[in-house]
Amino acid sequence: MTFYLDDHFLGIEVTEVKEVIRSRDVVRVPLARAEVAGLMNLRGQIVTAIDLRSRLRLPPREASIEPMNVIVEREGGAVSLLVDEVGGVREVGEDVFEEPTENLRSDMRDLIRGAFKLADELLLELDLEEALAIGKGTDHVLKGE
Repeated sequence: MTFYLDDHFLGIEVTEVKEVIRSRDVVRVPLARAEVAGLMNLRGQIVTAIDLRSRLRLPPREASIEPMNVIVEREGGAVSLLVDEVGGVREVGEDVFEEPTENLRSDMRDLIRGAFKLADELLLELDLEEALAIGKGTDHVLKGE
């Protein structure tokens, strides 16, 4: 499943995606890290919303852009990934996959598994586990730890 953040085209395995929903009200959590946008109510379930722009150290989203929620299920519960726009499902082959290049910023390279060179654009594969690991050591988001 693909999505956009700033001018980056990213994707995760479609099997990881539980659902995609429009913007929801998110309640900020005092003292939470910047990457944690807050908590939202998804049909009675409290879901942590992770701002992928912040996680990838991208500029903040313009106020006029309402983020989309890509909901993924983890051991500790559902997590919402806030993205600018959802692209769709693309089938890609391993023959067009390359490891992350040195020209990616090091903090971004840690969250990208690699890139698929498509005919019309470059699709960056997000490392979902790393994207959900906020901080170092045992400070992880919703991994049941």
